[in-house]
Amino acid sequence: MPGLIWGIRHPVVAALLAVVASSPGALGAETRSVPPGEESLRQAIAAARPGDTLRLESGWHGAAVVDRPLTIEGPSDAIIDAAGKGSVLVIQAPDVVIRGMTLTGSGIVEPDLNSGILLMKGGDDARVEKTHVISNLYGISVQGAQRALIRDNDIANRNDLWENDRGNGINVWNSTGSRFEHNRIDGGRDGLYIHTAHGNVIHANRFTRLRFAVHYMYANKNDVTDNISVENTVGYALMYSEHLKIQRNISLNDRDHGLMFHSSHYSTLDHNLVRGTREKCTFIYTSSKNIFHHNRFEGCEIGIHFTGGSEKNAIYENAFINNHTQVKYSGMVHYEWSKERRGNYWSDNPAFDLDGDGIADVAYRPNTLMDRVVWNYPLAKLLLASPIMETLRVAQGRFPSLSPGGVVDSWPLIAPPGDPVPVPADASFYIGSRS
Repeated sequence: MPGLIWGIRHPVVAALLAVVASSPGALGAETRSVPPGEESLRQAIAAARPGDTLRLESGWHGAAVVDRPLTIEGPSDAIIDAAGKGSVLVIQAPDVVIRGMTLTGSGIVEPDLNSGILLMKGGDDARVEKTHVISNLYGISVQGAQRALIRDNDIANRNDLWENDRGNGINVWNSTGSRFEHNRIDGGRDGLYIHTAHGNVIHANRFTRLRFAVHYMYANKNDVTDNISVENTVGYALMYSEHLKIQRNISLNDRDHGLMFHSSHYSTLDHNLVRGTREKCTFIYTSSKNIFHHNRFEGCEIGIHFTGGSEKNAIYENAFINNHTQVKYSGMVHYEWSKERRGNYWSDNPAFDLDGDGIADVAYRPNTLMDRVVWNYPLAKLLLASPIMETLRVAQGRFPSLSPGGVVDSWPLIAPPGDPVPVPADASFYIGSRS
């Protein structure tokens, strides 16, 4: 007995026991049922111990602040409603789990980030999963919380406000080590907006009826993988960021750009599909030292539009298929788009492959003098069938030195590289959803 007492009093043992006692899931943690009512959830939180589970009963519950490690769960018809004021749930403690219920009715005060769930600094290691977050200004806001897991949620923000007055589905600031995966985000301003938040993963989410599906600002070393954007204004707007991995994402029928790369560097974009954009599959603006390979740009007005200041990008083994204009560049500098004798596939390239090596026998230049004339003088489109335009075609074909600056693919591919990016069978459900 004296030895046992000494062991408990030993400072190391005592410290370990204190940690265990204060940890989520500590011995004695209970599951408590929470009946409907305006104050019932707040009262249950105040009476709970760290690690307890609060199980909401079906019905209406009032908004609350979670200030200790708890699991709060319930069926989808257990509704937590902020009644138009503030956020529905504000998380201030670590290791909180939110699961299953419906969160609705936040206020519309944007500076306060009125949200379905507001994860504050100190709310580290939170998990939000299988939750319905509907009719709020912001859906889920992560503001300084680290290592959040936001998974398999349905988020549908208010669309009855002017677009610039709406909130984002998932809003992330100053978070590291977080994962945002398998969420379905419909309506609001941007699907997932991430600002000054490094080392996170955005994976397998679906975005509809939005301005930008994914919007990056000053967020480095993040992975964006296997997401689907359908009929948004812009699919993936990647801005002022570095060392990104953009892989296996899909953009279907987005309006302005499928991929927009603005002032971003040292990133890799591969195995992405952009199809049916009404303006540009991809827009590259003052971005350099990036790698684009095994992407498919298909059925857009412009395949890639890039500007001066977008030098030193490696662009190879991509497929440009049935775009009205494959590449748009108005400068005078020549850019080689190939690597190690492997260029890109161009659906409008009529070249031959006499030696059967899979590489066209002559270089391909996607832009002509006529393109340059039409871009600078749009009314020149009226003369496309005129003898002078035909003369320009013949002259450039006979004398390549007359070609304007722009892309030269010295090793164009005869067939698209790799397998087509798979589009989920149910993706067609989303097409036509934009209102």
